[in-house]
Amino acid sequence: MSEYRKTSLAPMLSVRQGKQALEFYKEALAAQVVECLENDGSVVARLSIQGAEFWIADESPDHKNFSPESLGGATTRMVLTVSDPDAFFDRAVAAGGKAIEPVKDQEYGWRLGRVMDPYGHHWEIGRPLT
Repeated sequence: MSEYRKTSLAPMLSVRQGKQALEFYKEALAAQVVECLENDGSVVARLSIQGAEFWIADESPDHKNFSPESLGGATTRMVLTVSDPDAFFDRAVAAGGKAIEPVKDQEYGWRLGRVMDPYGHHWEIGRPLT
């Protein structure tokens, strides 16, 4: 057996309607499916956006995994740093995301905007200005 030598940290987003969420992230953020497990209609999938990985899974109250829809809001925001935040933001909105704050140059040195996906997760999409 080989030793695993890479340390990484990837969030797992709890969603309702995992299959639809998977399709949304593929369309909205150009996410690639790294692996996907389906069982009795539920989905657990590892996704990658230009090498940055995250997971999605159907919510499972039995395992204390609740979606923002069940909680009445998300407990975290996803920060997606890309070279062209305007294009990613526009793509996410066109795919069904809700614009919360348009992309603009921020006083703290970032070009940044925020989109809420159809599952209640907020995505800050931006890049440093320098």
